[in-house]
Amino acid sequence: MNVPTAVRARAPETPRGRSTRGPFTFGAGARLSLLAVLVAAAFCACLFAGRSPSAGQVWDVLAGRGDATARHIVLRLRVPRALVALGAGASLGLAGLLLQSALRNPLAGPEVTGVTPGAVLGAVTATGLGLAGWESPTAVVVAACLGGFTGAGLLWLLAGRRRSDPEETVVYGVLVSAVLAGLTSMVLLVAPGELGSVVQWLVGSTEGRVWEHWTLLWPWALVWGAASCALAAPLTLLRCGDEQAAAAGLNVARARGAALVGAVALTAGAVSAVGALGFVGLLVPHLALAVFGADLRITLPGAALIGAVVVGGADAGAQVLSRVLVEGFGAERMTVPAGALTTCVGALLLLVVARRHTAGQM
Repeated sequence: MNVPTAVRARAPETPRGRSTRGPFTFGAGARLSLLAVLVAAAFCACLFAGRSPSAGQVWDVLAGRGDATARHIVLRLRVPRALVALGAGASLGLAGLLLQSALRNPLAGPEVTGVTPGAVLGAVTATGLGLAGWESPTAVVVAACLGGFTGAGLLWLLAGRRRSDPEETVVYGVLVSAVLAGLTSMVLLVAPGELGSVVQWLVGSTEGRVWEHWTLLWPWALVWGAASCALAAPLTLLRCGDEQAAAAGLNVARARGAALVGAVALTAGAVSAVGALGFVGLLVPHLALAVFGADLRITLPGAALIGAVVVGGADAGAQVLSRVLVEGFGAERMTVPAGALTTCVGALLLLVVARRHTAGQM
């Protein structure tokens, strides 16, 4: 299988690191650097957006000063929360681009292909049975992985020989996702006492994340992220169509299967850490392709960075919104989950993407 040669043969003759399809004229390296700065900005925003301690107290802690309470909140709660948000966002952004490239469907994503609902079902079921919980994140990852692979497997079986049809595949994905969401609701009815502990998986939240969650998430995301980025050449061929990829010597079934395994693993890791953040994996790939073009060697890491910025920004926005509710309406216990923001904003953006996709086919 001479995939790298085939990819080089199809690549435009442009300076290294540049993409002719991107909307900007400066190099891909500069765009990646800019995104890295935005990731750092999102991290800082997560640290300073909370209600207490104040921004000045946070700065004192970062400078090596501050009282014991402020140091505990910043170093033991806010820093790991921010890191988990960035890591989960990077995983979901990368997983979404893997799915859309492997299935050749711009409306495919972990949320509508059975992967995220399956991972949520696995985590909720394990929690309901007392086998896992937020205090045992390793068990949650295992349960989420099993559920995610189950959802992807159901889609694979239903699609059958029509897997190469992007429209039918995404329809089956929505069907599988709806069934898995229904099963999750049934589990909650059977074990209603667990509702408080699993609602975070249903909505998606970064609240209460500590170093244990980050310690488990980052090696998982790093290993699967690196493995997924290594699939850039085969995925680039898959985006051209199965016939063209096979003519170039690519084993289509093996490449698509590897991409789906990577997408499920990345999604399961993110879900086990922050729950089902809506529309991140569906819409981040569109932003990455708009910024970096179709060269997946650059776009895959770009999608990871954009996903980190999106979820980090959503976490900071959720903290600010929660502070406004507390200070303006006296809702002391009211907290806005980050998943609520990603779902609301993502739903609006999905309408735009769907309309553009429909208009492009007319």
